[in-house]
Formats: sequence, structure tokens, C-alpha cells
Amino acid sequence: MGGGGGSFRASGAQQWTLPFNAASASCWIALYAQAHMHRYGTTTEQLAQIAINARKNAALNPNAIYRDPMSLDDYMDARMITTPLRLFDCDVPCDGATAFIISRREQAKDMKQTPVYFEAIGTAMRDRPSWDQLDDLTRIVGADAAEQMWSRTSLTPADVDLAELYDGFSILTLLWMEAMGLCPVGESGAFVEGGERIARDGVLPLNTHGGQLSAGRLHGYGFLHEACVQLRGQGGERQVAKIPSIAAVAAGGGNTCGAMLVTTNE
Repeated sequence: MGGGGGSFRASGAQQWTLPFNAASASCWIALYAQAHMHRYGTTTEQLAQIAINARKNAALNPNAIYRDPMSLDDYMDARMITTPLRLFDCDVPCDGATAFIISRREQAKDMKQTPVYFEAIGTAMRDRPSWDQLDDLTRIVGADAAEQMWSRTSLTPADVDLAELYDGFSILTLLWMEAMGLCPVGESGAFVEGGERIARDGVLPLNTHGGQLSAGRLHGYGFLHEACVQLRGQGGERQVAKIPSIAAVAAGGGNTCGAMLVTTNE
């Protein structure tokens, strides 16, 4: 293979991706979407709701990258990146930073801001290093991280008021919903259909800052920051109708994932 003025031999997982111009994460994650559609009947229109919901919320976020309205037609008319993922299924690289002050619980009460507490955390890594070689492409390792997280708390998925879930690609958000137990396995597409349930005034407000799809890619910290904003009631125009007290936050996809519950309850 040639490149950079020379040639090289691809080895390991790259021997199956670079020669076919499949080095982008979109190529790997598209397989998750294909598998979910084949196994559970998930549709393109259902995937679209993740992107459309993100854009609606980003329109109310002054720090978001993309704030212009997006319709289903806009989504469907966008160019295909890797079937079935279109342009608006893919997140927005950007420059940005997020900072947190972490302290002991008893000290947090004296801080200027309303304390947000870590209720439970779970992390997981398994399977092969390449994200397209999971044993089950419809089950990200987030399911293991979530299982660990739930084992460390008396709370249940029914207690979650707000979900800030990784959306590097739209299908990952659906898989995180299932991994977290926020909807049954295979039913995330049906859950988001129409967008009402995941809207700011829905039963499970989702990615209220616009997620990585519209607000910009800050990885896990962007979602954790928004969870803190919402739990404190500081969301301004995008604040959910009922100030939440328990938020589920997820980061990563494929074979490396982290999940946490944060709350304003002591």
C-alpha cells in the first residue's frame, strides 16, 4: 500500500480495512445498524429521530455547533456516508473543553453550585480490539458497564428522569438505551419512533444539549456536563419541563464503554 510518499504493509485488523478504504469508524458502526435493522426491524426513520431530537435541543443551546432546524426530509436527503448511516447520523468534530470540580461529599455542600453526586459507575472492555468484530453487533459492551453500574445501586431504570447517552453515531444511542435497560432489547427503534418519548417534555428526555450529533463531539464529558446542567435546573430554554433528580450518562461504544448515574439526591 502507498501513502505519505512511501509504501507499507497493513497488518492486524488493518489488513481487512485499509485496502478497502474502510478505516473510518462509520464503516464499523454501520454494521451495528445493519445488524439491528436485520434482527429487530429497526428503520431509517427511527434512526432519524435521534438526529432530529438532537437538533431540536441544539437549537436552544447557544454553544451548539449546528442549530438550524432539521426535518425528516432534510435527514433523508443528506448524503449516505456508510449504509445505512447518513451524514446526520455522524457526530460533529469540534474544539472544546469541559471542566469539573470533584470533591468529597461533605465538602460539596459548601460549594457555590448545587452538588451533583455520583450514585453508581460501571466500566467495561472486552471482545476484539476492532469495533466491527464484536461477538454480537447488536450488543455493545455498554451492557456490561450498565450491569456493573446497576449492581452498585438500589435504583432501577424506572427511576431515571434524564438520559444523556453517547451518540458518536445515532445507532449507538439506540444500543445504549437497550444496554441501560431504559427500553427492552430490540425495542429502542420503536421507543424513539415519532420522537415524542425522547423530547424534552417526554417520558425520557434524551441528549438535551444536542448531543455530539449537533452540539459537537466532547465525548463523555459533554454528556456529563449537560446532566449536571439539567439536574441543577440551569438549562435555560432547553431545560426539561420537570427538573430531573436522576440522570443516566453513557460514553463510548463498541468494546470500550462507561456508564454512570448522577443525582442531586444526597
